[in-house]
Amino acid sequence: MKHKILVINPGSTSTKVALFNRNDLLAEDTIRHTHDELSQFTRISDQNRFRRQVIEEFLDKHDCSLTELTAVVGRGGLLKPIPGGTYLVNDRMLSDLTHERYNTHASNLGAILAHNLAELAGVQAYIVDPVVVDEMQPIAKLSGLIGIERRSVSHALNQKAVARTCLENEGKKYKESNVIVVHLGGGISIGAHSKGQMIDVVNGLDGEGPYTPERTGSLPLYPFAKKIIEERLNLEEVKKILAGKGGIQSYLNEIDLRKVVERIEIGEEEARLYLDGMCYQIGKSIGEMAVVLKGQIDSIILTGGGAHSEYITTRIKEAVEWMGKVVVRPGEMEMQALSAGVVRVLDGIEEARTYQ
Repeated sequence: MKHKILVINPGSTSTKVALFNRNDLLAEDTIRHTHDELSQFTRISDQNRFRRQVIEEFLDKHDCSLTELTAVVGRGGLLKPIPGGTYLVNDRMLSDLTHERYNTHASNLGAILAHNLAELAGVQAYIVDPVVVDEMQPIAKLSGLIGIERRSVSHALNQKAVARTCLENEGKKYKESNVIVVHLGGGISIGAHSKGQMIDVVNGLDGEGPYTPERTGSLPLYPFAKKIIEERLNLEEVKKILAGKGGIQSYLNEIDLRKVVERIEIGEEEARLYLDGMCYQIGKSIGEMAVVLKGQIDSIILTGGGAHSEYITTRIKEAVEWMGKVVVRPGEMEMQALSAGVVRVLDGIEEARTYQ
């Protein structure tokens, strides 16, 4: 059966929109928003009407009316922790996102926009594998200090989509396999996927794992606590250090990994040391996830923007390929993943979940 699906992925300064016929891309665009356009809105949710208009203009441009749609799917935002899967957008979800109950982010608009346009089209609205996907086993949530629990926050949408695709290329099924997926971006997340569940994750947002182009990753706690006290840093200042002023940025005043590689190629040993250090720490974290899977690994998958760099992927491979086959799948496939999640529901392969 044909299914025309509208896919919406709001970012902080852009709105990605695509039309799919099942898993075949019909049209796609990334609509950039200027600072002046967005500064008129106090809250993220206030941007709803503005962003909906640019999506409707996209549909007009590609001669697609709302009545032609089978479904609308949006990027999942900051909700309560939930298992992975495709979810129907309901009133509880819309309330949590509109009132920013679990924090604010542009992706919160994904479900809201999907709902508004689906309502006009007379079809269902969905989200798929939001960043808050939590399938961690209970033992993985222990931190070592009562009152503080490890959280599952990751690039779940891309991790699961890439895992499915790479395994299918090998004639394997995601729900029957064990894989480690490494998403290499401005933030890095590393997931241990076992039989269709992401049972543990290196959560870069909370300061775990390797340092990244702009995040510190794990830090020696006592020296960092001392720095906080001596410099009288508040929580916002600490967050900016952990995610924004850390990692490669703190060492080289640079977050573009392509430029770091260029500096290495002209002989800058300092740049080599710090980029090699990031790859070294990524390898260590992959080793942690290998232990979680008890060494039973079908493949280790490197994805995200950083996977375009042969310098980075080569060094990670050298460190970890003794653990299992390493597959490099650069970039991200979020738009395809959102459409595919809906297709699995429409085809009866999966049941749509309910957010409660």
